[in-house]
Amino acid sequence: MALFRIGPASEPAHVLKGEGVYLRPPVMGDFAAWAALRAQSREFLVPWEPIWPADDLTRAAFRRRMKRQEEEMVRDETYPFFIFREADDVLLGGLTLGHIRRGVAQTGTLGYWTGEPFASKGYMSRAVRAVCRFAFGNLALHRVEAACLLHNEASMRVLQRCGFKYEGEARSYLRINGEWQDHRLFALLESDEISGSTQRK
Repeated sequence: MALFRIGPASEPAHVLKGEGVYLRPPVMGDFAAWAALRAQSREFLVPWEPIWPADDLTRAAFRRRMKRQEEEMVRDETYPFFIFREADDVLLGGLTLGHIRRGVAQTGTLGYWTGEPFASKGYMSRAVRAVCRFAFGNLALHRVEAACLLHNEASMRVLQRCGFKYEGEARSYLRINGEWQDHRLFALLESDEISGSTQRK
């Protein structure tokens, strides 16, 4: 997926660096680790995600996902990343900056998931900070948005730690686990401080 470079020429292409983590676009070679982590974490993830297709964890479905995401990256619509622990290259979860809207909006929407063994350990906050620097720097976005289920306290803590501001609630906003559910809306502007970050945007 040699589609874009998100670091200086002296660094490997496609890598975002955070504190103890790094992010890069998924490739087919990630399938086994991804499928194992998703399978292990299924019960943990199901309440927060759309219903999984029956073939969701198959290699064919993963390949289709890679193809679709590659096309979306070329069109500047979506930037998907897997999150890895820097110390041992273990896959921790995933993060997507999608629904990129240019023109007068210059906005993207953030979504993320963490494997159950790595939840509540600070990894996702570090990944979100890294991708926000990418959004405001490399992509020149003005605004990054995110939405959480009303009872997803862990996800809200991630956003608040990173400087996102609560903006209100949206009724029946997304269909999660088979039901249309209300969400709390958060956003971070390019002029805001990325909280907890040792680096400015």
